[in-house]
Amino acid sequence: MTTEATARSVPFQRRNQTTEKSSMTRRRSALMATVEGYAFLLPSLVLVVGLIYVSIAANIVYSTWQWNGVSPTHQTIGFDNYIRLAADPTFWRALANTLLFGLIAVFTQLLLGFALAVLVRTRSYGTGLLRTLLFVPVVLSPAVVATSFRLLLTPDGQFNELLRLIGVPAEVPWVADPNIALFSLAVINIWQYTGYSFVIYDAALGQLDASVLEAARVDGASTGQLIRHIVFPLLRGSHLILIVLGFIGALKTFELVFLITGGGPGTSTEFLTTYIYRQVVTQFNAGYGAALSMALVGVALLFAVLQVRLTRANNS
Repeated sequence: MTTEATARSVPFQRRNQTTEKSSMTRRRSALMATVEGYAFLLPSLVLVVGLIYVSIAANIVYSTWQWNGVSPTHQTIGFDNYIRLAADPTFWRALANTLLFGLIAVFTQLLLGFALAVLVRTRSYGTGLLRTLLFVPVVLSPAVVATSFRLLLTPDGQFNELLRLIGVPAEVPWVADPNIALFSLAVINIWQYTGYSFVIYDAALGQLDASVLEAARVDGASTGQLIRHIVFPLLRGSHLILIVLGFIGALKTFELVFLITGGGPGTSTEFLTTYIYRQVVTQFNAGYGAALSMALVGVALLFAVLQVRLTRANNS
């Protein structure tokens, strides 16, 4: 009996050994795949840590210095630069200009992008060409766009020439009037980046449940009611992403302002980025410029945190 039981147990033992070997092989393969994945990520991680986090850490240190940016010596002044920043009217004007610019540009881009996406989705021909034409401005360099529009907006530029052709005799000081210069910059930004909003909305419209729209039509909803009460609310996630990313993009706007107005007239188009540039490069006040940069990073982080929370709330 013992011999027979032992003979019967041998296949089971071999099967268990084979199962254990297979399990070990799978674990080893999974470990190797994980190691390979981290190995591929390592160069990017080094760049991110080196170029972003180390730079931010260094900037925090610089913001506690009184330093011209080139001298080997400096004076540590603690939080004096931040105290100066809080009482600096130009900083608050630059922040207000940046946020107002973002408010005008972002929400106009949202409305135009959504309208264009609906228009393209309702067309049966030429949609590929329209998508291409609408997205072309997005891939253009901001420096190229700024240089081109700077020529168009001069007193004898093409925009004023067009006004003269339609019977408007006065020249419009598009970027020389402090009351309209910021709005002129916002219009240029709208022209360039509406295509990005269009692409996001176009993709989102393609993912909507057609049965929901068809049911609304069966219930007698008109096209306007369908868009206003069903389609637009269903794209809430796209709205949130575009709003937050748009404001973060507005915070980073530099070439457009620097090349067209330089922050003028006066401080009417001074942005945080151009104010930082002037403090560091033209006034050799690197310590204060670093403090301004940290304020810019802080505002951008607020928008990033807002994006994460709104996205989670929308998904839940």
